[in-house]
Amino acid sequence: MIEELIKHLPTATPFFVLVAGFVIGLLHAFEPDHIVTIATQNSKSIQKNSLPLSRQIRSGAIKSSILGALWGAGHMSSIILVSLLIFVFSMNLQTEMFSNFEFVVGIMLVTLGLFTYYNRKSIKEKHIHPHIHENVIHIHPHTHDKIHSHGHKSYIIGCIHGLAGSGSLVILALSTLHNLQTILSFILVFGIGSIIGMVLISNIIGLPFSFTLYSERITKFLRYSVGSISIIIGIGILFNILMNESFFGWSLS
Repeated sequence: MIEELIKHLPTATPFFVLVAGFVIGLLHAFEPDHIVTIATQNSKSIQKNSLPLSRQIRSGAIKSSILGALWGAGHMSSIILVSLLIFVFSMNLQTEMFSNFEFVVGIMLVTLGLFTYYNRKSIKEKHIHPHIHENVIHIHPHTHDKIHSHGHKSYIIGCIHGLAGSGSLVILALSTLHNLQTILSFILVFGIGSIIGMVLISNIIGLPFSFTLYSERITKFLRYSVGSISIIIGIGILFNILMNESFFGWSLS
């Protein structure tokens, strides 16, 4: 469907271009490597606590939305950067560069999968701070919400994804347009579509983890499943690139 929309862009009206950009961004967010990436981030953001299930689900939905939005924002940032380099500063970026970044995405997926296996944050992480009151030392354990640090990671991961194969897809779509204002508008609505798509995906993925917080066995099963899928997809990307593409001038074929 994305390819069909791109084919109609050269003769499309400005309104259709905007709608197509939004739809392409929305559908693009649902690609398997994007889904599994946000799943690894959601699996690390869960924390056990004593909140009622309804409040736990609501809190998890907020965290998932933030992670998905930050991934989409990072993705959009990279697309904007590449588009500016090509269409504003007239830089010539070789197609092979996107394959090289796709290779990096494959390595990143394998790494995320491995780190998902070992997830200290699936159990409430306590920090102990001593305090002195009237010459008596008191030790107060408490937890810290790690969503902030995961937010940085999600944004960076989104940036890397934006420079990979998805970057070449958007550049292909933009190359069919001839007006700079239309190009910038397409990038904007594409980014909005990607952000909305990733927020939806992140919430859908985060919901099962919220329900299983009170069952450590099921939580571990989901986490290990996500990690395994991430590794499998990452290895698949690496294998396909090495067999069919040229990575920094060499390949297995």
